[in-house]
Amino acid sequence: MSIDSKEIEKVAVLSRLKFDQKQLNEVTERLTSVLDFIDQLHQADTQGIQPMAHPMDAVQRLRADKVTETNQRDKYQKVAPSTENGLYLVPKVIE
Repeated sequence: MSIDSKEIEKVAVLSRLKFDQKQLNEVTERLTSVLDFIDQLHQADTQGIQPMAHPMDAVQRLRADKVTETNQRDKYQKVAPSTENGLYLVPKVIE
């Protein structure tokens, strides 16, 4: 699949980007190569292949879900300028 520089210019205007002619040519070439690669991937026969999360069938090692720090909220809120019901109160910044 190919993309021409006119389409790149339209997208550039919409995204408020400005390219000189050299940059426009580079972007066009790069996007065309990306689209060609996508076309190549679409041609691969994936019939009967189950989707997988990782190509190496890796398993993520998880740590034990246990508390490692004590609750020090009261200590921290003693030095806070303003708190209420365990929450920090901050000045209103949006009217």
